[in-house]
Formats: sequence, structure tokens, C-alpha cells
Amino acid sequence: MYLVLFRRIILRHTLSLAFLFPLAAALQADVKLPAVVDSHMVLQRDVPLNIWGWADAGEVVSVQLGSEVVTIKTAPDGKWKVQLTAQKADGKPRTITVKGNNEIVLEDILIGEVWIGSGQSNMEWNLANTIGAKEAIAAANHPQIRLFHIPKIQNKNPADDVNAEWKTCTPANVPKFSGVLYHFGLKLHQELGVPIGLINSSWGGSRIEPWTIKGETSGGMYNGMIAPITSVAVRGTIWYQGESNVLQKNGLAYEGKMKDLIQGWRTSFNNKEMAYLSVQIAPWSGRYEEGQLPALWEAQVASLKLPNTGLVVTTDLVDNIADIHPRNKVDVGNRLAYWALAKTYGDKDIVYSGPLYKSHKVEGNKIRINFAHVAEGLKSSDGEALNEFTIAGDDGKFVSATATVDGSSVVVAAKSVKHPKHVRFGWHKVANPNLVNSAGLPASPFQTNNWQGGTGE
Repeated sequence: MYLVLFRRIILRHTLSLAFLFPLAAALQADVKLPAVVDSHMVLQRDVPLNIWGWADAGEVVSVQLGSEVVTIKTAPDGKWKVQLTAQKADGKPRTITVKGNNEIVLEDILIGEVWIGSGQSNMEWNLANTIGAKEAIAAANHPQIRLFHIPKIQNKNPADDVNAEWKTCTPANVPKFSGVLYHFGLKLHQELGVPIGLINSSWGGSRIEPWTIKGETSGGMYNGMIAPITSVAVRGTIWYQGESNVLQKNGLAYEGKMKDLIQGWRTSFNNKEMAYLSVQIAPWSGRYEEGQLPALWEAQVASLKLPNTGLVVTTDLVDNIADIHPRNKVDVGNRLAYWALAKTYGDKDIVYSGPLYKSHKVEGNKIRINFAHVAEGLKSSDGEALNEFTIAGDDGKFVSATATVDGSSVVVAAKSVKHPKHVRFGWHKVANPNLVNSAGLPASPFQTNNWQGGTGE
């Protein structure tokens, strides 16, 4: 009898332990990584590299890249982050091993240049719906270009992660990716000869405010689509947005909003040198109220007063003035790349901007306009007389003017204006001016009355 009772006690304890041990194992959390830290990613060259994630509080986590091993103990909130030594771009795939209670092996990692593309629909606009899409997609077999597309989501508070994955650039993976960002990255890859990582985080119809962080305040799109990647080392951002803010009648006030965006992102990415290259939105015959588009153009040019910024002009790339989405994204991407190649990567031989208004001087009954970025001279893009120039005297009434190239400047006059005071160029929402520099890059619209713009020189 005692033997039977003893056996029952042993069996009961054995079943209890068998239940408890799997439960204890389940409570021991696996090491986890964010989606942006994964196989096939590109890591930014020449800067310390952040690898981060989650595990049990107090768990020891090690990260190995090559011969380098960094070990850290997880914080009480379960978060951890290590920093690896800066790497050179050599085109060779690397492996990163992360060990805690479990082991994660990340494969096919490249070292190169990493850029973010953000904004509204013209940035989101996928490659499949652009001019030349069929040929571009068929040729998009670029194993050293990697794509990371963040889906649309807004959060009340900064999120920790996104639902996305790194993909190799292939004809199968590229059609739904941002056309502008792809062509920008392709140009960099061709010119620099290093791997390129492209992170698309854009939302059609969005205003600038939801993307902005200022102090303790952050927008829903920033929280959901930018905050989770701010530990990623990146070279810069390309930004194509503004149409919704024209409809909001922001005009020149957009300058302050751009400043908040740029400075906020540079702070949150802990990268004061992060390049910020934007696209001046195109002319459109739609619902813009009179004067609002030119005022926002001026605000966009004003962003060039901030360091490490650039701006491309698109007045000549409109295939349908009634469509807010110009389909030529090749030239937009390439022009952004020109700024990056010249200003970020130091190519002094490349012409990276069209003419930008610099100063003016009244000379009798004429006004001389001086420009930055004239390259080897100014000219008409179509061989016709320069168009879209207007001039006004003290009465403020603008009339059509003749404009003549004189070296690196343009001389503007009108017979009816004897004492000229101000000039405008392409200063309306359906502008189609023909002033370019010797490289064929178009001049930005401008006006000379208390102009706020910069030149990005």
C-alpha cells in the first residue's frame, strides 16, 4: 500500500514539473529584431552601425559582424542596442549573428549608401505607372540595390516597428516601388558603384504636418512610418510633397514647416549632416487658388538657406497640365541624384541645379537679373525668345516683358514701364518657362520683391 502511495506522489510531481518547465521556457522571450534590421538590408558605409531589438530584461545579447563581437545586457524595458564599427563598401555580402536565449542569423547584408524617400503621392507613385515603365522594369535586375517599402500607418505615439521587409531589386519586386526613389537610387548606384539601400515611406495626399516632429510633438505619420527607423544610419532623405499644403493655402508659411521637418528629422536620426533634397512641385491647372503655388515655390527655394539641402525644379517635366502627377519620374530622380552627387558626394564636375534667382539691379528702364547655377551660360530651351517674364513699376501692375540673355544674367524690360521696380518669372500655377542653363536644367520661378529664397551654392 505504501509503495502504491509513493508511486502516486512521484507521478503527481513528475506531471507538475513537466507542466512547469515548458511554461518557464515559454516565459523566456526570444531575442527579436525590428523589420528594418534583417537579411538583404544595406547598412550605411563609413559610420558606426546600430543594431537593436528586444529580449528579456537583463538578458545578455551578443552581436557579431565578421570578427567583431559586441555584448550588452538588455534594459529593464526589454530593449537593447549595440553599435558596430564603421564598415567600407566593398560589394561583398556579410552575415550578422545575434545571440541571446536564441540565435538569429542575418545573411546577404551589403554595405553602401542608404536613403529615405518620403512625401505624398508623387513620391509614392509607383514605377509601373511612369513614363518608360516597361523598359525600366525589364532592366531592373540590380542585385546590389535593395528596396524597403513601409506600408501606410499612423500612430498616436512613436512606434517601435513596421511591417515591411528588405527585397532585392528585380523586375518582380520593383513595379510597385516608388518611381522617383528607384530612379534616384539607380543613378547613385551607377555613378558611385556601391550598394544602395532605398527606404520608401510616403503617403499620397498627406500634408507635411503629420510627418513632422518638433520638440515633444510628433505627427501620426512620423510616429508610424519614420520613428521606427530612426536608429538606422542613413545618408539622407529625398522629399516630394507640398501639393496638399498649397490646397491648405500655406504659401510662404510652408518654409517654416519645412524647417521643422528637416531639423526634427536630423535630431531624431541623430544626424545633423543628413542631406535633405526636395522636389519643387510641378505646375497644375487644378484647384490651387491664385498666388498660392508660386508662394509655396518661394518657400521651397527658401529651404536652400539651410545647410545640406537641395531642390530640383520640374516646370519642364509636365506631360499633362491637368494631372497633378507628372509621369516623368526618371528626370526627377536623376536631378535629385545630381544634387546628391555634387553636394553629398563631392563631384565638383557635375551641374546639379538649374538657374536660381540671386539678385537684381535696376539699370535705367531695364532690370538685370543675376542667377546662381548658370553653368557655362543661360539659354532658351526651345530656341525661342525667353518667356514667362513680367515687369512692374511703382504702380505694381505687371505686364509682359522682353528678356534677353546677357552672359550670366538676363535683362528684362517693357516699353510701357519706364521706371521698373519688380520682375516676376513663371509666377502662376500653369507656368511653362523656357529659361535653362547650359546643362539644360530649368530656372526656378521667382519674384524680386523681398524674395526669401536661397541658392544652395
